Amino acid sequence: QVRLVESGGGLVQAGGSLRLSCAASGSILGINDMGWARQAPGKQREVVATISRGPTTYYADSVKGRFTISRDSAKNTVTLQMTSLKPEDTAVYYCNAKLLGGGGWVDYWGQGTQVTVSS
Repeated sequence: QVRLVESGGGLVQAGGSLRLSCAASGSILGINDMGWARQAPGKQREVVATISRGPTTYYADSVKGRFTISRDSAKNTVTLQMTSLKPEDTAVYYCNAKLLGGGGWVDYWGQGTQVTVSS
């Protein structure tokens, strides 16, 4: 019943912006850290940004100053605002969060949303 669903991906020109959103749904009893990771074809999945309940944030060096992560605990959502996009940002972006459900704490991943940045 518990799952993460991303939205907001698409095709954008270099220098443009996109806003990704992720909503946790289901019978959720609690949420720990939330974040975003991305995976380009032929490459390993990498963490892009995370945000704690605090909320303290982490950003990969490659996106610092360009991406902003935020969360709305009341709505169980996490957002990634991406600006000054570069072709190397092209990847499938995945939302993740450790969610407390009926079965205990589980690290969930969304289905992914494609971000394509053209030069």
